[in-house]
Amino acid sequence: MSLNGWMRQIHRWISILFFVVVSGIFITLGTGHKPVQWVYFLPLAPLGLLSLTGLYLFVRPYALRRRGSRQEA
Repeated sequence: MSLNGWMRQIHRWISILFFVVVSGIFITLGTGHKPVQWVYFLPLAPLGLLSLTGLYLFVRPYALRRRGSRQEA
């Protein structure tokens, strides 16, 4: 599998992890329990990784197109 394929898989799995963590926090709040303060910081790690992988996936087509136009010239 290419780097692009691996990055897409990683991005998908991290998004599932992010969804589970955020859903767990909302379910806990919905049951009337107030979790400890550090639980609210749990989604930040997957969110940071999602930002990095998403930025890579967003920029990659533009970088490849630009590199291709330079090679033709």
